[in-house]
Amino acid sequence: MNTKNSILVVDDDIAHRTMLRTLISGWGYAVAEADDGGSAVEAARRQPFDLILMDIRMIKVSGLEALAEIKAFNPAIPIVIMTAYASVETAVEALRKGAYDYLTKPLDFDELCLKLGRAMDHSRLKEENLLLKESLGERFDRRNLIGRGAAMTKLLDTAARVAPAEATVLITGESGTGKEMIAGLIHYNSHRKEGPFIKFNCAALAETLLESELFGHEKGAFTGADRRREGKFRQADGGSIFLDEVSEMSLSMQVKLLRVLQEREVTRVGGEDVIRVDVRVIAATNRDLLAEIEAGRFREDLFYRLNVVNLRVPPLRERPEDIPLLAQDFLARFAEINHKTIKGFTPQAMDRLLRHPWPGNVRELMNAVERGVVLSRGEYLDETDLSLLLPERSGGAPSTAISGGNGSPFAGGPPPPGAGVASLDAVERETILKTLEASGGNKSEAARRLGITRRTLHQKLRKYEAM
Repeated sequence: MNTKNSILVVDDDIAHRTMLRTLISGWGYAVAEADDGGSAVEAARRQPFDLILMDIRMIKVSGLEALAEIKAFNPAIPIVIMTAYASVETAVEALRKGAYDYLTKPLDFDELCLKLGRAMDHSRLKEENLLLKESLGERFDRRNLIGRGAAMTKLLDTAARVAPAEATVLITGESGTGKEMIAGLIHYNSHRKEGPFIKFNCAALAETLLESELFGHEKGAFTGADRRREGKFRQADGGSIFLDEVSEMSLSMQVKLLRVLQEREVTRVGGEDVIRVDVRVIAATNRDLLAEIEAGRFREDLFYRLNVVNLRVPPLRERPEDIPLLAQDFLARFAEINHKTIKGFTPQAMDRLLRHPWPGNVRELMNAVERGVVLSRGEYLDETDLSLLLPERSGGAPSTAISGGNGSPFAGGPPPPGAGVASLDAVERETILKTLEASGGNKSEAARRLGITRRTLHQKLRKYEAM
């Protein structure tokens, strides 16, 4: 039972209203009634209902009139309209005036229950979003995206200029570099920041489910589709959608995504209605899309639609000056979570961090520090606390840190000629193979320890086989 959620049922047909009260009360909602649009307006002024279910055709004050008046003084209340006149014009007019959704009579009770639940969830999430607005604004403030080197400074400056625009953005970079954080920075510093920010991993589902997840489906569209479902694009209406690993889409799905980008319209699977969506698209990939186009795995026209603005997130090995900053931030965070007092890193531990090639980038560094905090027994994290995740250092081990003339491991100069520095690929290969060996050949565990996805691990192993 969830009697904290209150619903106002508005209908001048007393029999229909009584039936709805009985039905909806049985679902655990607190139900109030009004017999006219005017009474509904007065009731909504007295009490901030969680939802209003209102008939559109009433003798005195119609549902459309009441809808407009209620939205004028309390736009936060979701209003679901009922109509026996299933015309597109009536539904569009109701939605244009601010209705959350509409139902046609005779009502499908399963659909009614589903839409009431979704409207409640939408209202709750919107309220939480408003309560967290200041917190989210701070979280995605560029000052809290750690990176003081030239590469990150340039990236953040570009992201700040792009955020207020409406252009589609393509974020590229290796796994674990923080592409989702950059997408969040763009959304929460845009004019859409009070709208939803929907995140979706295009590699997470099989193609048969991907279209339904993105565009929604009608009841009966396929086996198991027992009710209508709105897709991610509809959920993101008025806000932004972040499509991670967009390169993993099949060519047929790429065609459908291209149409959405061009027309700003979606059609549910199994349906015919064309639904307009107001969504900003931010996509991300860890692949070279130009190479994917050349190989015939990615559509060139979709690439140009996505790549209006391109932001490349540099890998951690290209910004070693950020490693101490990131590591210290992660240390403070995980020490607090694990109720430990750890002041910092020993010089040997920091040297180990700076020598590591970081194939999993920032995600791998975060995992390494978290593991070190859990294992540490002292006030400073030493290199033995990091040994389970990072490769052992031998006397002749090459350094992947950039060393300058003053001895600083991140002063900005390249290694001197003839210094015997191994290639990054070779060091990365050794790190991954050692981690895989330490994991007993368990690729999922090895990927977790490295801070990369299992898919990325497979890709790198295939690359090493070809070396």
